Amino acid sequence: MTESNHVSSLTASGPSHAPAIGQQRVVIVGATGMVGGYALRYALDHPAVGTVTAVGRKKLGISHPKLQEVLHQDFADGSALAEALSDKDAVVFCLGVYTGAVSDAELRRITVDYTIEFARVLRGSSPEASFSFLSGGGADPTGRSRIPYARYKGEAEKALLAAGFLHVYIFRPAYIYPVEPRKEPNFSYRLFRAIYPVFRLLFPNQVIRADVLARAMVDVAVWRTGERRGLVFENRDIRDMVESLRPRAEDSPSENDSQRTLR
Repeated sequence: MTESNHVSSLTASGPSHAPAIGQQRVVIVGATGMVGGYALRYALDHPAVGTVTAVGRKKLGISHPKLQEVLHQDFADGSALAEALSDKDAVVFCLGVYTGAVSDAELRRITVDYTIEFARVLRGSSPEASFSFLSGGGADPTGRSRIPYARYKGEAEKALLAAGFLHVYIFRPAYIYPVEPRKEPNFSYRLFRAIYPVFRLLFPNQVIRADVLARAMVDVAVWRTGERRGLVFENRDIRDMVESLRPRAEDSPSENDSQRTLR
């Protein structure tokens, strides 16, 4: 685990700042995506969360007493979100796109520009909010990587850590196992899904379940650590965190306790 300042690990002894039950006002960005969808479900069930604001381009098609939806089409300009993001406690930012699904210019726009613009507006509306950011394994804040995705995720990380938030949590998962059946975006994802049971046994620190990752992102943002800091969690760190806080979260590949029906 790396950090921008001196940091102690999160352990099963619990966070140093525990929010009151049902009081946290959480924002989920990218709730129609795989990890964002699980983050939304988990946050809605979270006892310390009072409201969940989902920001996205299309309606989610669900109803829940905690849920507030905000439709926003142009993430290149987040000015219209200022009021909706006012007085929030935590953000889980999962907006993104698969490499190869869009042009290089569009990949950078979505990965870097949209993140920075959202952070700008949030910083003005809720300067004390904690920020959980879905990055990726291999992200390179130095900008030297030959892989565009790694450079762009690294650039977004660097901007977030310098934005002035009290708490920024960067998550760098390796292969994210989808859990629910879906149409995979490319051949490599189809291959990884097929070999996941064996790959998980041989290389446990190179995989993470989507629902487990989402829970970790929500928990860290909601419970946050006491002092001001920026934390970077590699895949191994995420697994260690989950195992210390929720020892049985990954006991079985078929487990899917976060798939609950929303009414």
